[in-house]
Amino acid sequence: MMTSRNEFIPYSLPMIEDEDIEYVLDTLRSGWITTGPRTKEFEAEFAKYMGCRHAIAVNSCTAALHLALDAIGITGGDEVITSPMTFAATAEVIRYFGAKPVFVDIEPATMNIDPEKMEQYLAMAAGRGAAAPKAVIPVHYAGYPCEMDYIQKMAEQYGMKIVEDAAHALPSYFKGRRIGTIGDITCFSFYATKNITTGEGGMVTTDNDEWAERMRIMSLHGISKDAWNRYSAEGSWYYEIVAPGYKYNLTDIAASLGIVQLRKADRLWRRRAYIAEMYNAAFRDIEEIEIPLSSLSGPMDQGRETLHSWHLYVIRLNLDRLSIDRGRFIEELRERGIGTSVHFIPLHIHPYYRNTYGYKPGDFPVAYETYRRIVSLPIYPRMTDSDIERVIDAVSSVVSIWRK
Repeated sequence: MMTSRNEFIPYSLPMIEDEDIEYVLDTLRSGWITTGPRTKEFEAEFAKYMGCRHAIAVNSCTAALHLALDAIGITGGDEVITSPMTFAATAEVIRYFGAKPVFVDIEPATMNIDPEKMEQYLAMAAGRGAAAPKAVIPVHYAGYPCEMDYIQKMAEQYGMKIVEDAAHALPSYFKGRRIGTIGDITCFSFYATKNITTGEGGMVTTDNDEWAERMRIMSLHGISKDAWNRYSAEGSWYYEIVAPGYKYNLTDIAASLGIVQLRKADRLWRRRAYIAEMYNAAFRDIEEIEIPLSSLSGPMDQGRETLHSWHLYVIRLNLDRLSIDRGRFIEELRERGIGTSVHFIPLHIHPYYRNTYGYKPGDFPVAYETYRRIVSLPIYPRMTDSDIERVIDAVSSVVSIWRK
């Protein structure tokens, strides 16, 4: 698919090909369009791809996070540590239980939660005799893995469970281990902008049999049996509700798209990595821009240590070298036909968290300062080399015009 010089290059587009469409059409023709055999197939293939015991398909990463916290027993008054540099879902699911999200500032280089600051909070809480947080939700920002060794060490020391927010991290590796197999539970997103998509959807992975069973039951109204199967020839009309569950199931229509997307996930990653490499080469020597921390150790079919999924390509503007602010920089790119986004507005400066907990912007200074400088550039497999060159030319042009 070619893009003309005059077309707008959006921040993101999904990679939907003929094979995706055909598999969805096959599902539609089957007559089984809600949760059913395709969803089970998707779960099985995802678990195999990840190398984990259980994968439960749900209708969003938000649902996955909610089910995960329910499974580990979060209740009112508990504390859960997470990063302020994330989307609304990460903290709002903590509030669903009446629990408290405890924000810990981020590392400047990775934009992930700072494990040293996390350890400082835990030590301070222990010093005043407070109960330790029940869990930590590390967010693998943009697809770069958090420092999981450090986080695991603290989780073990303080008795915390680890629920990974891996909405950006498919596929990502930390020291040779795939994200999705490290923490107690890991939650993925298949939203329209993600590395693989089902339009709306998510997956939760774990090796814990008890938690997996709880999440399956709670994902569909708390019904004890495979409720999706009760309309098949092998199913039974009889079921029991064992808990007040939720309506979080994924449809077979969405799952059929996910199956094909998953089968080409590594190919799609390679294209993202190529785009990131092109950007890195073009921007590395521009003093007005900081490029993201790169972790590529080689192609995915070779040995790897820590591997970036390149869900996002986030540059940081050195505003002291520019005569415009971030907002004007984005508008200048828009005028040149380049779409961008900002990931994220830190949670602690949103009205709800300001009003509920009295946060101020400077409470998490690294997150706030980073937010003021970040711009997410287009990065998706449908981009042509011409598209990549247009983005590079546009960024370089804005910098050259507005540098001090």
